Amino acid sequence: QVQLVEAGGGLVQAGGSLRLSCAASGSIFGINVMGWYRQAPGKQRELVAHITSGGSTNYAASVKGRFTISRDNAKNTVYLQMNSLKPEDTAVYSCYAYRYPNDYWGQGTQVTVSS
Repeated sequence: QVQLVEAGGGLVQAGGSLRLSCAASGSIFGINVMGWYRQAPGKQRELVAHITSGGSTNYAASVKGRFTISRDNAKNTVYLQMNSLKPEDTAVYSCYAYRYPNDYWGQGTQVTVSS
């Protein structure tokens, strides 16, 4: 089993920044991908960004250029730096990890961007 603990959500004004973190523990050997999804009220869950064990990254078009995902392998932690936040970024952000053949999820953290 893999446990994921998120931190860093909160309330911020439009144009502001937040940094989310996701610390993995447990059976972390072999985790290939870690990343973030988000879900806003009444909307489907969407991928925000992910990073592979080799450091390759992928971003949703809506956040590219504003969000940066990074990974500290020594701390088994993934970070999501979110800059130039917009009200439409308001959602519950959930960390995930993929280790074949399973997905593991954090509890989610609320990000609210006020206009």
